[in-house]
Amino acid sequence: MQQMSDDGTLENEDCCPPQAAIHTERAMRIICVGAGSSGLCFAYKLQRSFNNFSLTIYEKNHDVAGTWLENNYPGCRCDFPCVNYTYTFEPSGDFSGIYGTAVETRKYFEDFKARYGLGRYCKLRHKVNGARWIDQLAEWEVHVEDLATGKQFQDSCNILINACGYLNSWRWPDVPGLPSFKGLLLHSANWDTSVELANLNVGLIGSGISSSGIQILPAIQPIVKKLTTVIRTPTWISPPFGPDEDGCKEKEIQQAADKPGLLLHLRKEYESQINGLFRYVFADSPLQATLRAACTDDMRRKLNTPHLADRLIPQFGVGARRLTPGPNYLEALCATNVEVAFGEIETITDAGIVVDGREVELDVLICATGFDNSYKPQFPAIGLQGRNLQVEWASEARGYMSIAAAGFPNYLMFTGPNSPVANGSLLPTIECQADYMLKFCNRWQTENIATFHPKAEAVDEFCAHTDRFMKRTVWDQDNHSWFKKGSASGRNVALWPGSSLHFLEAMSEIRADDWHITYHGNRFKWLGNGFSQTETIPNGDMSYYIRNSDDSGFLGNAKRVRCMNVANAGGCSTPTLGPRP
Repeated sequence: MQQMSDDGTLENEDCCPPQAAIHTERAMRIICVGAGSSGLCFAYKLQRSFNNFSLTIYEKNHDVAGTWLENNYPGCRCDFPCVNYTYTFEPSGDFSGIYGTAVETRKYFEDFKARYGLGRYCKLRHKVNGARWIDQLAEWEVHVEDLATGKQFQDSCNILINACGYLNSWRWPDVPGLPSFKGLLLHSANWDTSVELANLNVGLIGSGISSSGIQILPAIQPIVKKLTTVIRTPTWISPPFGPDEDGCKEKEIQQAADKPGLLLHLRKEYESQINGLFRYVFADSPLQATLRAACTDDMRRKLNTPHLADRLIPQFGVGARRLTPGPNYLEALCATNVEVAFGEIETITDAGIVVDGREVELDVLICATGFDNSYKPQFPAIGLQGRNLQVEWASEARGYMSIAAAGFPNYLMFTGPNSPVANGSLLPTIECQADYMLKFCNRWQTENIATFHPKAEAVDEFCAHTDRFMKRTVWDQDNHSWFKKGSASGRNVALWPGSSLHFLEAMSEIRADDWHITYHGNRFKWLGNGFSQTETIPNGDMSYYIRNSDDSGFLGNAKRVRCMNVANAGGCSTPTLGPRP
């Protein structure tokens, strides 16, 4: 039961009752939207560390795994070393090569859900159509549709988590005449698996900018009659990440699957190599020059056609767009049944496409043209003063450190604007975001908090710092990139201003001074009846802090990180400063 106190703050008679011990856990209701890698990670960590909570994950699809369920186009793979596209605490070597197939990656997340009983939280084929913050109650009102029955209903929660992902809402290209095409029209993110492409004339849009197009082309080239791919702008195709693909395929991965020590070695080797490459993003760095030379040589060798190489190798820096390995892509472009058309599609007719004044007749047109990358939520999210986040972020998404938005209390998001989605390994940063969210959940549950949301000035200063950082990088160079919402010179709304390792350190603690935090009445009510949690545990250790030596961790960030790195190398057994006098 909630009421207003004399000083105008929100009181909750059920919150932190005065007869309870310090840090007593009150009931906490959480709704998460999306059961992909982020939603499942959040559910696992919440279940592992908390009591007295309810969690409901609304997922619009018929199963979990998010993008790995939705994307099943020909050649669909993870374009990151598969043994590192796993949770850091849940290794798997059950992959057929260095780049796991979509089916293998999807199975990993499905198995993870089953292993930890996370299905109990998931309501599949349930779509969130909207959410509204009710300030008087300090909770979210969430509008949900059961897609199986068409029934619509209302739910509520104390904390709302958006785990929909940043590449989830696919879109058709904005090309004149698209609806007039009479052949078969396909989108890479909405693939019809019943389609047979053998001996057909196929057009492909988007193979120059999207990983899906780069994967589709070599997968279908051997079976189609003719393949016309339209490339508007050049892009860098990298050699395989980590060790060379031939040396890493099947044999080494399969051996590692049965030997945890070898698997850990491979994971750390690949991760270290990828993290060690971050300096290439700085436009004037020696590593950028080295990587550019290596990619140029590799592309010219595989294309083996000066005309194609001159048109496909970019002038902007390596990594200005998301760097993609393209096994067999460049070689497939040189095949006799492939025609590369450079430039814009002038129009689409009922029979095909018009490029450079010439109509190309097609049986099938494939659009690998990506997603809505505006970072707007897929549902109206109405915060304080009736502000709609879809409207607020219509022209530019401005979030707080990838995870929250000013004016939207108790609302947290995975992979929000300026996340490290192309700065290194992705899943460790998703885990880090989950940990950050759960630190706020812990404070909400045990410290009498009513609401929390970032201050507008903190958001502005974070965005200003990010913009300054980007100017030193290849990400700021003129090129059409989804990092900048498809523009050539717009603001980078996608990427974190630093490496993935930088992100892990930056997000290790909550900066409470950046947040508006309100309480249910007296902010110290959580102190309770004067007793500790230890004193409520039968046979608890009433002297747990007594020990023989100082084995506590260092409190300074720099020293703590240095010791952690030395310890992982086997050289730091204890952080003691020296013998006692």
